[in-house]
Amino acid sequence: MSPALTSEEIRRRVDELGPWFHNLDLNGVATAPSHFLGDYPRVKWRRFAAAIPDDLSGKTVLDIGCNAGFYAMEMKRRGADRVLGLDTDDEYLAQAAFAADVSGLDIEFRKMSAYDVGQLGERFDLVIFMGVFYHLRHPLLALDLIHEHVAGDMLLFQSMLRGSMRVDPVEPDYEFWAVEQFERPGYPKMHFIEHRYAADPTNWWAPNRACVEAMLRSAGFVVAAHPEEEVFLCRRTVRPQPDGPVYPARRSQT
Repeated sequence: MSPALTSEEIRRRVDELGPWFHNLDLNGVATAPSHFLGDYPRVKWRRFAAAIPDDLSGKTVLDIGCNAGFYAMEMKRRGADRVLGLDTDDEYLAQAAFAADVSGLDIEFRKMSAYDVGQLGERFDLVIFMGVFYHLRHPLLALDLIHEHVAGDMLLFQSMLRGSMRVDPVEPDYEFWAVEQFERPGYPKMHFIEHRYAADPTNWWAPNRACVEAMLRSAGFVVAAHPEEEVFLCRRTVRPQPDGPVYPARRSQT
């Protein structure tokens, strides 16, 4: 850990590392006080924090798409033995490393994509996959890879949702000419965003709730709790289709 910094030194470094998407409280210095979602992600965390065990002693946590490390730090504060945060953005990783250091939390951060988690070669008691799913060109592949390579027990999942929050029962099969189910609001649907949504070119998908739950089940996760509108706490189970599309872990060239 670095020596204790003054508020002025923290503020100066926060400004150098900005802009921030996570509004963190670093010894009284807010990193994104004017966030358009308010005190984000803390305001969201308060709505589902009770779904995560208060004591994570002896547990390992993997935070995929950790951004500035808010959730990784919360898991470490709950006593997790090891917390690893992954992101592909160098700026976010620098923010996360600085925030954890200032907060006195021993967290490891690595530059890695959700598609490359097989390289880690280990499973984690809790995998956090918050705010990443709809930014991926291949979201179901990412879920398959998480199930295949790194999920040991719990998966904390969040996605932007659009459309109906209703979940209709789905038959195991339909005749070729049956089409009415596709028009129901509670049928699993995912909207593809070709250009931009909310001025963000990485917003590729906007699923409804039924779609998220169906894709989680298809990847081998059981929804154990739905503590917040966009948040699902899942448990790893056997994938219903064992021959699902899973890419092998990439190997570095030698």
